Parts: sequence; structure tokens; C-alpha cells
Amino acid sequence: MLLPLSTLAHAQTGGPDPAAADGSPKLSQDEIIVTGTRASKRAVDSNSPIQVLSADALKASSQTNLTDALTTLNPSVSRRNNGTDVGALTNSIRLRGLNPNHVLVLVDGVRRHNTANIYAPAGPDQGSTPVDLDMIPTNLIDHIEILQDGAAAQYGSDAIAGVVNIILKHEAYGFGAHGLTGVYGHGDGWSSNVGTDYGMALGSDGFVHIAAEFTHNDHTDRGLDDSRTGKHDNKVFGDPKVTRENVGLNFMKPITDGIELYGNATYAHRYADAYENYRLPTVAPSVFPNGFSPREITHEDDYAGTLGLRGDNLLGFKWDLSSTYGRDQLRVSMRDTVNLDLLTATGSTPTALDLQHFRFSQWTNDLGLSRDVDIGLASPLHVALGGEFRKDYYKIGAGDPDSYYGSGTQALVGIAPVSTGNFSRNVYAGWGDIEAHLTSKWDVDLAGRYEDYSDAGDTWTGKISTRYQIIPQAAIRGTFSNGFRAPTLAEEHFTNLFVSPTGASGQLAVSSVAAKLLGATPLKPEKSTSISAGLVLEPIDRLTVTVDAYQIYIKKRIIGGGDYNGQTAINALTAQGISLPSGLDPNNVSATYFANGADTRTRGIDVTANYRTDLGNAGVIDWSVAATFNKTSLRKLNNDANGKPLLNAQGISYLVDATPRNKVILGAHWTHGLLDLNLRETEWGKASQELSYTVGPNAYSNTLFIPYTANSRWLTDIELGYKIFKGVRLAVGSNNLFGAHPNRIPVEARYLGVLQYSNIIQQVGANGGFYYGKIDLSF
Repeated sequence: MLLPLSTLAHAQTGGPDPAAADGSPKLSQDEIIVTGTRASKRAVDSNSPIQVLSADALKASSQTNLTDALTTLNPSVSRRNNGTDVGALTNSIRLRGLNPNHVLVLVDGVRRHNTANIYAPAGPDQGSTPVDLDMIPTNLIDHIEILQDGAAAQYGSDAIAGVVNIILKHEAYGFGAHGLTGVYGHGDGWSSNVGTDYGMALGSDGFVHIAAEFTHNDHTDRGLDDSRTGKHDNKVFGDPKVTRENVGLNFMKPITDGIELYGNATYAHRYADAYENYRLPTVAPSVFPNGFSPREITHEDDYAGTLGLRGDNLLGFKWDLSSTYGRDQLRVSMRDTVNLDLLTATGSTPTALDLQHFRFSQWTNDLGLSRDVDIGLASPLHVALGGEFRKDYYKIGAGDPDSYYGSGTQALVGIAPVSTGNFSRNVYAGWGDIEAHLTSKWDVDLAGRYEDYSDAGDTWTGKISTRYQIIPQAAIRGTFSNGFRAPTLAEEHFTNLFVSPTGASGQLAVSSVAAKLLGATPLKPEKSTSISAGLVLEPIDRLTVTVDAYQIYIKKRIIGGGDYNGQTAINALTAQGISLPSGLDPNNVSATYFANGADTRTRGIDVTANYRTDLGNAGVIDWSVAATFNKTSLRKLNNDANGKPLLNAQGISYLVDATPRNKVILGAHWTHGLLDLNLRETEWGKASQELSYTVGPNAYSNTLFIPYTANSRWLTDIELGYKIFKGVRLAVGSNNLFGAHPNRIPVEARYLGVLQYSNIIQQVGANGGFYYGKIDLSF
């Protein structure tokens, strides 16, 4: 990004930030934004819808991770609440109802690396390897800009749904700290989050800002009694236990007149522990006479660093040269498990083994140039151009030999050497951007980009965006763009086998022998076309209203397709050299791979409004409304090479119905001297899916399903805070005060009788109300 430090450093022209109705001081409408434009401008003047969330707003959400904070504050953001298997251990966000892979994340304008952990189970997130936002210490964040618009022409692949730009703190002063602890109303899931940050000067003209954060979440258990035992001994349905440590820093130091050295670095470690389905005492009586619950354990290390130089004059251009390296590596192991084939062959089996290793790394190098050219328009023409070279690496490593011997370990089978590999690709890009006020009221921005992927071909993308100030109180804006998303290395190469007590599911690399038997063809990039139109109103003093309508059309969308079950799936898995445990229900054995399976169209409207009421001696109330209305429809369904549709009715429901049609956030924040009260009401609209039968004559059919709808739910969040003295605030509160839960799924769909809520639909979570106390320090 071609931005002077003053732009990144929370620059304002409008005085102190008024308090926001989300419970925190909000950024002024005069806040300078840096996302979606190469020329700095005010948020209120943006050509595309951009929501700006301050660090105080993130704190006021009272969540223990950044993913949940964004979901709480932005109606267009949703997330998977109840995941399964290893993929559930990585949080991810969806924007405008699309896959997490359609959201590009930047840190200070530079692309952030993705996680190595792919979400493989069926559902709307299948195939996602998103940026793991929780690996960035929240104390290091100054604010976040969410661009809700297609931006591939400006930033490259992945920006189909929008962009999340995390702006770090750039202050050479200040100390802050926070602590939060709480528990769910069910009495479990104790959670704690503490963090601190400190800014200091580097000489008389530089700074370094450092931060650290610690988070711990205990297990939750929301399952019913196991139908096999009649007891509550199956803990599979609930959140994993997670412990995470984050550290980071950001710095800048002028090295000569007009040239700055800058950079940032983050490191995080996460330990996670998730239960799998309970195994009966009859499975391995010599090892676990009372039965056992396998536990997936992950150790994950994530780090990134950026180093750059920027200056004011290179042949008349401002310039910015940077290099960024990021890596995420994950070791997956299993505890309290057995390998039954090994036990039969040798009379013994390990109960703790390493199963698989994943690593994703990304090296990104950027050069950008910009200058203003006066050609007689209402303002100088802002011209920017640049280039990028990126290299992606993805590694799949084998587990312990005993983890894949025979049919492998219970719950999750270790990866065998035949499914491992090292994969890489090179990406070259060039871009240009022109922006100007054609008149004092009319702003136009043109952007174009060329990208060449060594494994996915090349593409051209473009975007035009404009804004016209009709009168001082009203403006219209709109954009038209095309975009693309290259398949990830994980989507191209990941293979694994997931084993339940009665079945198995194989995820196959698209180029594998097994996938080709099931009709797989090589993956191609997704292509998108986006259009939006909006209205910005300031009809009276202290009231701002925005309304933006949009349409996103995606062709050749990558989905988990080719869903085969029964003997056909068994034959394909066997051809790949994958052994299956004995005693499985053949109808509950399935195999799938990633494919360019469908064309979809997403239409929606985003609405925001903010207003302040001055109560005189009784304080002030800041009101806010933020809402989204969204629907995805299937426009075309492709067939595999065998002539079979790549999605059945269930897969289609994941794609178009699993995200709520609407989400509404109503906020009121009252402040009176040292006392404040924050109230937030959130409606999650209804969502639906086609559920699998797990009992009866239709059990595990992939043609007959149970229609299910999760009705809309209102959640109440409340927090009461008091500043005991300057810089110290104590608060108590609750997220989901009245403990709302989703409605239960039909009995016929409750696997082993345990699963009582959908683990697919992205709506209200299963945990219920969370009650907490916290302290915030700021000096």
C-alpha cells in the first residue's frame, strides 16, 4: 500500500471519536481509510461500502477471539459455530454468505498468509483454508476496515466477497491491558483472555509498538445421551479446549530524509483438544475395557514478518517496497485411540500417535509507485501502479507408521506416504489504478490487474467505482468489477480419511487415481462478476444512513463434489490404497473431491444507520442499526466426467441455504459520567439444510434427505461498565443473556442420538449464554 505513516496512524480531521452504539467509541466519519483506494480519503466519502471497527469496538464486543468479535459487530460476517474434525480447530469468517476462501485478509495493506489447516468435512465451509485471524494479537490492532465489495482487481485472488484490512497500532506511546473471564450458563466452557500492549519511541522520529495476548477456552458439551448406551458418555458435540499465545510488534524508523524503514512481526502458538465419538467397550476390550473417546490434539505455530522501505521521491513518485513471509504449520495427533488391525496382528497398539503434518508458507514481494498529476480536473489525478511476486508452498507430511497401518487409527486415520508431498507455485502480478474527481462532486476510480499463476493460468481483472455527491446530505455510489479465485494448493492436493463408529468418509486429491475413477477433472480458477449500487445519507445532524445493494455471480465455483457412497466409494478408496475398518455400514462410506461444480448468484442489501441522542444531565445515547439481507441461488450445476451431477440436494442446500437470509444488529450505548451501559440485540434469520437420515430404512442415503429449518433467533448482549478512575474500567455482562439455542434437528438425523443441533448451519451457536467480568486499562 502506498500510504504515508500519517495515513496509517488513525488520522482524523474531525476531533474526538463519538461513542458508537456497539458499545465503544466509534471512528468518526472523518476517519481516513486506506482500503479500496490508493488515495487516502474519508470513510464517508468512499466509493464502496466500508465498515471501520476501532480497537475499542473490538474490546466492547467482549469476545475472546477476533473472529467472534467481527461476527458480533458486522451483520455481513458469519462463521461456522459447530465444526467437526481437525478443521473445527481453525476459526474462519464468511462475508456476504460466501465461502471463507472468498475473503482476502490484509495486514497494513499487505496480503496475510493462509492457514495450513483445510476444513474438509461437508458443509458451506468445505475446502476453506482461510487466514486465521485469531493468530494476530488483538492488542496490536488499531482498527479494522472491512471492504464489502469485490476487489480482485485491486488486491488479487480471493477478494471476491470483500477485504478485511487489519491496521496495526503506529503509536510511539501508550500502555494498555485487558482481562476477561467467564463461563457458559451450562456451567462449562470457562474462558479467559488477557493481553497487553506498549508503545515506545525509537529515537526522536520512530516508534515500536509491542503486544502480547493469552487465551484459554475449556471444552463445552452440548450432546444428548448416546443411543447405544443410554448414557451421557459421548462428548463429541461441543467446542474444543483451546489455549493460544500471541505476540507481535510493529515499528517504523526514518533512515534518511524522505525514506522510512518499517515492518511488523507476529507469532502465535495454539494447542487444541477435541473429542471424537465414543467407542463402545466391545471395540478394544483389552486396551479400553470401559470404552474410549478418541481426542484429536493439534499443536500449531503461526508466524509472519514484513520488512519494507518507502519514500517520497523516486523520479517524482512516492514508492513502497516490501517483502513479507508467513508460515502456518500444524501437527495433528490422536490420544486415547487404537489401531485395531495392528492390535490383531501384534497383540498391542499405541494409544497416542502423530497422524499428520501440514505446512503452508507464503512469500510476497510488492513494489508500488504513486503520484498526483494535475490535468485540470477538480482535483489532481492520482495514479498508482506496481507489481507483485508471490510464492506459495504447501506440504503434507505422513503420520507415525502405526497410525496408517492396515485401516489405521480410530476416528482419524494417519496420512500414509502415498498421500504426502511438497507443492509450490509462483504468482506474478502487475496492477494499475487511476482516481480523480472529474468535478467537485463526482469521483471515479479505475483499477486493473494482471495475474499469472504457474499452476492455474493467467487472468485480467478490472474494476470501476464511482461516487456522486447529489447534495451535501446525499450521495450515490456504485461499482462494477470482475474477479477470480485460483484453487488453493490444499484444494488441489489434500487427501484424508475420517472414520466414525459406523462409517467412513474419504477426501481425495482431485488428481488421484480414486478421484479420477469418480469422475474428477483438474481444477480451474473461479471467475466472478460483481455489481453494487448504494446511497449515503446525512439527512440531519448526527444521523448517517447507508444502503448498498449488490450482486455477485461466480462461475465454476469450487465445491466438495462427486459425492459417491456405498460400493462405488469403497472401490475408489481401495484403488487409492486406502484400507477401511471392518464392520462399517457400506451405505455410510463415502468419497468426495473438490470440483468446479456450480455457478451461483448472490444478491443482497446492506443497511447501516447511526444517531446520537443528547439527554443533557442524563448523559448521551448512541443508537445504531446494521442489517444485511442476502440470498444465494444456484444458476448452473455441472456434471462429473461420469455424467453424474456434482452436487445432490444436500450439497445444494449447503451452498444456498445454510447461511441466514438476514442478520440485524440493533445497538444502544448509554454513557453518563463514569457509568456506561451497552445493549445489543441481534437477530439471526432463518436458515435451512437437507439432513441425512442416520436411522431407519433411509439411513445414510445420498438421495433422500430430511428438510430442516433453523428458525430465526434474537440474541441479547448486555454490559454494564464503570470507570473507577481514569484509565481503569470494570465491567460485567453477558453475550446471549437469555441463553437462546437453535431449534433441535429431527430424531432421525441425530447420529448416535447425540447430535441435537445442526453442525452445518451458520446461525446461533449451541453453547447458550456466556457470562463474564472484565477489566480494561489504558494509560
